[in-house]
Amino acid sequence: MADLMQFISENILSIYLLVFAIFLGFELISKVPSVLHTPLMSGANAISGIVLVGSIFFLRTADPQDYFSLAIGSIALIMAAVNIVGGFAVTNRMLSMFKNKKQ
Repeated sequence: MADLMQFISENILSIYLLVFAIFLGFELISKVPSVLHTPLMSGANAISGIVLVGSIFFLRTADPQDYFSLAIGSIALIMAAVNIVGGFAVTNRMLSMFKNKKQ
């Protein structure tokens, strides 16, 4: 139990940041109307690109013995990459709906 409390006290800022990001992301995404989906998806792809680069820098500077930081950085890297690929796929599919069909 003492190890858990020490772990939490050492990483309290990262835990607060993770909880805040989850709450803020849920609140922002749930308020977006479907009409604004495509323009906001391109902005979300740009933000995910920044998160991807940030997670790479974070992983490069993390201490190899700090498993919590490595896990959080790896999760951020994977989720940002999935978000970018999925965002481009959805945007491409939505934009193809508006193209003229060949006759």
